[in-house]
Amino acid sequence: MTKKRIEARRALFKDLPSVDDLYHVLDIKNTSYPRNIIKSLFRQKLSDIRKDIESEKLNNNIRQVSIDIIKTEFKKLTSFNLSNVINGTGIVLHTGLGRAPISKDLFIESFNRLYPYSNLEFNINSNKRGDRNDSIQNIINPILGSKRALVVNNCAAAVLLSLNTFSENKEVIVSRGQQVEIGGTFRIPEVISKAGCIMRDVGATNKTYTKDYLNAISKETGAILYAHTSNYRVIGFTKEIDIDGIGKIARKSKIPFIVDAGSGCVALFKKFNMPEEKTVKDYFKKGADIVMFSGDKLLGGPQCGIIAGKKKYIEMIKANPLYRALRVDKLTLSILESTLRTYISETEFDKMNLSLNLLTRNRVQIKHFGNLVLKNIPSKIVKEYNIELIDTMVEAGSGAMPINSLESAGLRFNSNNISPNSLSKKFRNASTPVIGYINDNKFIIDLKAVPLDFADNLSNVICEVML
Repeated sequence: MTKKRIEARRALFKDLPSVDDLYHVLDIKNTSYPRNIIKSLFRQKLSDIRKDIESEKLNNNIRQVSIDIIKTEFKKLTSFNLSNVINGTGIVLHTGLGRAPISKDLFIESFNRLYPYSNLEFNINSNKRGDRNDSIQNIINPILGSKRALVVNNCAAAVLLSLNTFSENKEVIVSRGQQVEIGGTFRIPEVISKAGCIMRDVGATNKTYTKDYLNAISKETGAILYAHTSNYRVIGFTKEIDIDGIGKIARKSKIPFIVDAGSGCVALFKKFNMPEEKTVKDYFKKGADIVMFSGDKLLGGPQCGIIAGKKKYIEMIKANPLYRALRVDKLTLSILESTLRTYISETEFDKMNLSLNLLTRNRVQIKHFGNLVLKNIPSKIVKEYNIELIDTMVEAGSGAMPINSLESAGLRFNSNNISPNSLSKKFRNASTPVIGYINDNKFIIDLKAVPLDFADNLSNVICEVML
């Protein structure tokens, strides 16, 4: 390296701001954010910039570039990572966006019952220690058709805990056609293994008969597992034994019959002109001893796993030491209780169940909502970006109703002035991020999953992005 280049590089290093300079320039001397974390960020970023200078990635305007870089990183550091977004994908139960949306009123109601303390594990009547699951028993069991219920942190935990309770070091019988994989590579065979059980698979991928179950039962059998294929369907040359058929086999053999119901439907969706889905109550009617499902799917509640069934079996599961590691906190239970109370009947639910309200909205209602959004957008913007209200088809999400599409409507942007990818990025970076999708080289904000009280908010964001 020549002497001139060395001197030039030294000049660049001298132009770097100090930590004290950054405090002053960024005007953060009065911030309540921990100083040691801020200093650590500054030093790390300055070190990165020095490396970029040495590799000649940066060679001019070093001070301003450094300030801009660190200012951006500081904003990221001091901003909350979780934020509300507008779900314009049309997928109501969107795993990436938090699955079942919870209404604001329900959140507030749930929180108010906990502040500052609650009777989580205290029986007010007896003045003695209570059970945290008692708060939901008189509500959940009539809805599900069960005798007792237990709540853990998700459905995977429910499956793990139940299998470990009844089949540790023993066999679990499951059809080959039900060895499903759901999100995050969660697979039935692997969870059976992790539960300390031995999987005894029966039948073929496409066909399983009564005789397959009967031939597999032995003194080593701990339980029979039925896994609802909630995220796919096997069609064509197929045969699967009915639930009640497996229930009869289990009862005759005195073996616990466990059902992983996946999305956990409790409402009669057919009454809302939606795809029919077997309810949890149906499984109990057909002979299931234990039914497990997610609270944050079709139920419309918080993330949790619900284990319901016969009292003697639930008490056995509760006595498992693993339960304490998998149980849920007071906020989850409070939100779950409020969610359960939204079910007036199998065909009627309260407006505070936001998930069901969104799922059951028909296209006519969605289009009416879309016109309200468009009404608040200046006609100039609508015309310039050729914003149209169009018919769409969407999925429920999170593996629920996998082969069924739901009618919806959305706002399609068809402009020659900006690409769909650029438009998508601008919406994601808006003051309230909007997550839409691109179809046929057009950016679309689907309205199926946008709550009614977000009409003005969505209109304002569209104006913000377009202007």
